[in-house]
Amino acid sequence: MSVGALGKRYARAILELATEQGRLEQIGQELTEFAALWNGSPELQSVFANPEVSLPARKAVLSEVLQSAGASELARNSILYIADSGRLSALPSIASAYNELAEAASGVIRAEVTSASPLSDVYYAQLQKALEQVTGHKVSIAKKTDPALIAGVVTRVGDKVFDGSIRSRLADLKDSLKSA
Repeated sequence: MSVGALGKRYARAILELATEQGRLEQIGQELTEFAALWNGSPELQSVFANPEVSLPARKAVLSEVLQSAGASELARNSILYIADSGRLSALPSIASAYNELAEAASGVIRAEVTSASPLSDVYYAQLQKALEQVTGHKVSIAKKTDPALIAGVVTRVGDKVFDGSIRSRLADLKDSLKSA
């Protein structure tokens, strides 16, 4: 099973529990924070990758980290279950899938905007307003930078991509020159 499909499976289950408890946003934030902690901690990853560390010792370390992070009972139990299943390395994917599902459940569409360099908040606000008018839904913008774009912006909304980057324009120009 791919990490994306696996992430969605766990995310759906956690989303259902969070919805029942009315803590959709809080759980998403806690999963995202712990996923960032996991990604940024080679020490924590090595504890779970080391077969010499017993399962009870791993759970104790994880419980202590979650306790000190102030994770709610639902987030703590979910992450411990994921760890028991040997899937803790998929937590970033699970957190991402959870946030996408939570946004969809609340009527929000995620747009991923990639630019060569950081853009102003005014630009993002205008883009968000335009995307909301086009889609008819509330839009959440995830900001990314990629210097390889040279200049311009690539916006992805669902499965649609709007590529206004210089890199793509240069590639189009190259293709048209080759075919001429």
